[in-house]
Amino acid sequence: MQNNHILIVEDEDVTRFNLRNLFEAEGYSVSEAIDGDTMEQALKANPVSLVIMDINLPGKNGLLLARELTNNPDLGLIFLTGRDSDIDKILGLEIGADDYLTKPFNPRELTIRARNILNRITQSKKEPDNAIITFNGWHLDGNSRKMTSPQGDVISVPRGEYRALRLLIANAGQIVTRAELIKEMTGRELRSNDRTVDVTIRRLRKHFEADTDAPELINTIHGEGYRFVGQVGE
Repeated sequence: MQNNHILIVEDEDVTRFNLRNLFEAEGYSVSEAIDGDTMEQALKANPVSLVIMDINLPGKNGLLLARELTNNPDLGLIFLTGRDSDIDKILGLEIGADDYLTKPFNPRELTIRARNILNRITQSKKEPDNAIITFNGWHLDGNSRKMTSPQGDVISVPRGEYRALRLLIANAGQIVTRAELIKEMTGRELRSNDRTVDVTIRRLRKHFEADTDAPELINTIHGEGYRFVGQVGE
């Protein structure tokens, strides 16, 4: 745990102070930033493993700043928002955030989610996942988490999308429940009204489905989950 460095990006002084104390008490190294400029300085100063960032920041908001973070496959991202808005949550997940929490939140829940994400980052580094999986002319490289289309276009796949797709392909032809997918993606249990899995599947479909309203590779099994029906190994 001591090897993991967390960056708190929050402009509200009391919240930032409390978050720093919370994670330092858990044994993490912690840095602080109040906006995009100080975030950039903190990222250069330390090898950060996880960013916990408020969406509503001065200057560039968290959604804009997140676009600069999600290209790093070894950097986790949790959004905090004071607005109980599905739009914020969905946009955050669309950008590639690993998880989100709405203020006010349970500090214990935040530390558990942070630990789960950090564990998955560590696990991803150790997994012998560098084999290339092929399906319907696509190539998924587990080492770089990049997909190559039949036309040769290369797409970077966020960690959550990669883990969801890998689980679906490993269970090709079988139903994978939303609870199983969220557990694989984030390490946490499925919550009521949780859109994380649905947004992730929608993002995956945009990569390789000609018509996302009539998907050919990932089918929705209403009330149960999803099923990969593509041709693995081709």
